[in-house]
Amino acid sequence: MHALVFYLVYPFIWLISILPFKVLYFLSDVFFIVIFRLFRYRKTVVLENLNLAFPEKSKQEKEKIAKEFYKHFCDLIFESIKSLSISEEEIKKRFTLINIEEIQRIENEGKSVVLMMAHYGNWEWIFIMQRHVKSRGYAVYKRLKNKYFDKLIKKIRAKYNTELITTKEIIPTLLKAKVKNETSISGFISDQSPKIDKAYHWQKFMGIEVPVHTGAEMIAKKLDSSVVFCSVTKIKRGHYQARFKTIAKEPKGFADFEITDQFLKLVESQIHEAPEYYLWTHKRWKHRRVSSE
Repeated sequence: MHALVFYLVYPFIWLISILPFKVLYFLSDVFFIVIFRLFRYRKTVVLENLNLAFPEKSKQEKEKIAKEFYKHFCDLIFESIKSLSISEEEIKKRFTLINIEEIQRIENEGKSVVLMMAHYGNWEWIFIMQRHVKSRGYAVYKRLKNKYFDKLIKKIRAKYNTELITTKEIIPTLLKAKVKNETSISGFISDQSPKIDKAYHWQKFMGIEVPVHTGAEMIAKKLDSSVVFCSVTKIKRGHYQARFKTIAKEPKGFADFEITDQFLKLVESQIHEAPEYYLWTHKRWKHRRVSSE
């Protein structure tokens, strides 16, 4: 059944991916009407998240953020599909790295990097950074149930020398690279909500106390890798800029969870600046501590 679904759907995905961006964004506009106006895809979740994150904003302000978010969300879906066939030259024009020297300096010192990101802007195109560095890239992901689509996603990422690995594979893979004296860049999108039985640390995020992922910090300390935050800014439709900020050059010198907490503050700053580019459809605050006050 998985094979049948893949071979039926894949031709349509490929055809969409080779369309010019102007046509792609026309389709995105149509799709916006379908999921925002007609089906109201996860709109309850989006508005609940916005109510939690911005209690001080009016209903009209939150409705406006939601509307702008859905426009961006639709663009992101079609940009992700475009990743299948987009040329290296084109993606470099559309996803610029402002200060990749921050990563290169760490590399030149013989250290590996743990790259922390959020579901903000367009995180799908960050893989082009591998064309500007020497280290092997790894990205932690959740394996897809359909093995054919899973293989396709891995193939797309591999174009730029990045390997997708699961959470169970990350430590053995990076340890093996360390033994060989190979530097690596391992990417973590660390703003998801962890399973409640694996919640080792709680912290306020957008004013709400929630469990947070600490895996990136733990791995950085275990392997003595520098921790760098990547923020993505949307300049205009289809164009993004990535900036890098070192959180911890020597992570072992930081108190437990200090690195993770700094990451959360940086993500909060992004969200406050332009909230419409955050992924409000995921249930980031599904596990939260309600104040007893």
